[in-house]
Amino acid sequence: MDELLDGNVAALLGDAETGLLAFVEMLMRPWMLIQVAIIVAAILLSFVVGRFAEARLEPRVRAIRGQPRLLRFLALLLRRTSWIVLALVLLAVLTVMRTVTWPSRTYLLLIATSLVAAWVLISVISKLIRNRAVARIVAILAWAFVALRITGLLDEATELLDAAALQIGSFRLSLLFLIQAVLLLSGLLWLAVTFGNFVEQRLERASDLTPTIRVLLGKVVKFALIIAAAATALSAVGVDLTALTVFSGAVGVGIGFGLQKVVSNFISGMIILLDKSIKPGDTISLGETFGWIRELRARFVSVVTRDGKEFLIPNEDFITQQVVNWSFTDTLIRLDVHFGVAYTSDPHQVSRLAIEAAKSVERVHQAPPPVCWLTGFGDSSIDFILRFWIRDPQNGLTNVRGKVLLACWDAFKEAGVAIPFPHRQVILSEPVEVRVSQPPGAEGSPKDKARSTRARGGARPHADPKMPL
Repeated sequence: MDELLDGNVAALLGDAETGLLAFVEMLMRPWMLIQVAIIVAAILLSFVVGRFAEARLEPRVRAIRGQPRLLRFLALLLRRTSWIVLALVLLAVLTVMRTVTWPSRTYLLLIATSLVAAWVLISVISKLIRNRAVARIVAILAWAFVALRITGLLDEATELLDAAALQIGSFRLSLLFLIQAVLLLSGLLWLAVTFGNFVEQRLERASDLTPTIRVLLGKVVKFALIIAAAATALSAVGVDLTALTVFSGAVGVGIGFGLQKVVSNFISGMIILLDKSIKPGDTISLGETFGWIRELRARFVSVVTRDGKEFLIPNEDFITQQVVNWSFTDTLIRLDVHFGVAYTSDPHQVSRLAIEAAKSVERVHQAPPPVCWLTGFGDSSIDFILRFWIRDPQNGLTNVRGKVLLACWDAFKEAGVAIPFPHRQVILSEPVEVRVSQPPGAEGSPKDKARSTRARGGARPHADPKMPL
């Protein structure tokens, strides 16, 4: 098998070498040299003119406002000004030469014009792909195919790639087969994902469907399209899908061990979508995380907190852990605020003031109204609980509690209601001796001595400086 492979490749390489020698001999003809000189001169001219034209046109393109698609298209053309000028110059020269001489003497110019025009067109169209690396790869591969087609070398290149093959049992694996399989699979998968995203966007606008059903249908459609694209690509390149039964069994074993968490999260996501326990826009609490759900994915749920952090929580956590959905059936929720006042205050007055203060906060709902209850007599305060309702938990809980407490503070201060706070008295069980240190040899003035004596406890000037307090 290896000898057959080496023989086929050697034969094709020999043919390619012969063709290359003939091509070099053809380039040495006078009219070919003239065309080469014209192409080089056109490249230099297009480089200079393209740079000048791009510098003059760029301010006008940047001045366009309110038309982002037109601006993006013009920017794509502007960055390829030199190539466009080269294509136009070559086309003009080709047209003139075909009117004054034989068409056979413009063969090289025709190929160069076609290659440049094809590159301009392919490079612009490939920018529809948002991923820059993928767009560049697609542009290069497409232009290489077109170049082989224009130069008439496509059949030779196909034979060369097909000759580099390995025989694995009854299956023949060649470079041509691999390239075709990769390109076809990549193209179909890209189309499937693009169409799946389009379907998801259309479903998001369907107001007659619930958010959970929209997400579920979008993911099912995209998953089915990807499976269909992969099966179609494998069938198109000649792979027998029935031979993949063993492979599918191996994949099942791998899923059971290595992909256990991935499959668990995927199945958990499907369960969440079916039972409608959470949906985009719900305000939830999971452990220490409090926020609202931005998006449901196949593997995780995106939760955005009040401080702008976005947590990607695995779907499995929403199945196995306790989840608080603040807006599952109704967005109306109750909040509690605890406070205490001094025993000199009137509890009835305090209750009325707290209720009126809560009603003055904008986010507090008026029906049901706020209530305030006395909950106990503490060591130093009368304890109350203020309960009120809100309908927008996604806007935060701590901030509305803070506003209610500030309103209560203002109301209590205006009414003379005191809020107790602890007082601490320090009692020393043993006398404390106070010494005043002075530099060696420094006697100090009588005034300093009197101040030192007073600092030691207010004793008379003639008292013993070591007298305990």
